[in-house]
Amino acid sequence: MPKLPPMREIVSRYGLDPRRSMGQHFIFDATVTERIAEAAGDLKDAMVYEVGPGPGGLTRSLLETGLRKLVAVENDSRCAAALEELGRSYPGRLRVVLANAIDVDETRYMPQGSHIVANLPYNIATLLLLKWLRNATRYASMTLMFQKEVAERLVAEPSTKDYGRLSVMTQWACETRMLFDIPPEVFIPPPKVMSTLVSLVPRAEPLAPARRDRLEKVVASGFGQRRKMLRTALKTLGVDTAELLKMSDIDPEKRAEELTVEQFCTLARSFHALSGGRDHTSAGAAMGG
Repeated sequence: MPKLPPMREIVSRYGLDPRRSMGQHFIFDATVTERIAEAAGDLKDAMVYEVGPGPGGLTRSLLETGLRKLVAVENDSRCAAALEELGRSYPGRLRVVLANAIDVDETRYMPQGSHIVANLPYNIATLLLLKWLRNATRYASMTLMFQKEVAERLVAEPSTKDYGRLSVMTQWACETRMLFDIPPEVFIPPPKVMSTLVSLVPRAEPLAPARRDRLEKVVASGFGQRRKMLRTALKTLGVDTAELLKMSDIDPEKRAEELTVEQFCTLARSFHALSGGRDHTSAGAAMGG
């Protein structure tokens, strides 16, 4: 491995003070970044996608795994020179894309079976995850850092306060587990919250058959008024709510937070049938919407 200058020296040289407006919290501690890279599994000869590399702390640790190619998407043009310097130490293995990750078409850079590993900017973390979930089977794994409260929502079980739309859509597409917490003092500047690394391994097929667009609507409707019973909350779908719940064999007095992911999928299939469409159950229809 090439001998690289300390991260603090790189940050000082290029004037890369973290900007809260961009959700930037840099990690300089190589012990932590190496632990994150290790948690992503065997990346030797793998294609890896990183968002928000900043000056390149985690990027270094990922490159040291022996990966084949790392595509790092950074929205802060100030970081370009530092990342390019890092890339020269690993010829042909680091590609830097200066863009807002929300707008990037990952399929241009990442073939089937790629991995995503990232210390996500907090201000766009959930939006990015929902974007990637729409094509989850494209990725071998996603190892992502979130605010702990978001991580808890990803893995939450029914009938708990954290269970909601994000829980259902994530668990439908991926096997999801929290790996370990990362305290505020590890970051520069320290955030006001604990952070948590999460492992998301896309399922070969979703947890239960459903069209994505129908499932998203049913889940949004149910949790849009989560304190109300389903017989009331689901009226926003524009179909006969009583018939919808009867077809799905679900108690109309239940609330959204009490339903399993599989029950939401049953509702989505019934909703599709009542809306005049055929009840597609193939994996392709389930994942593609």
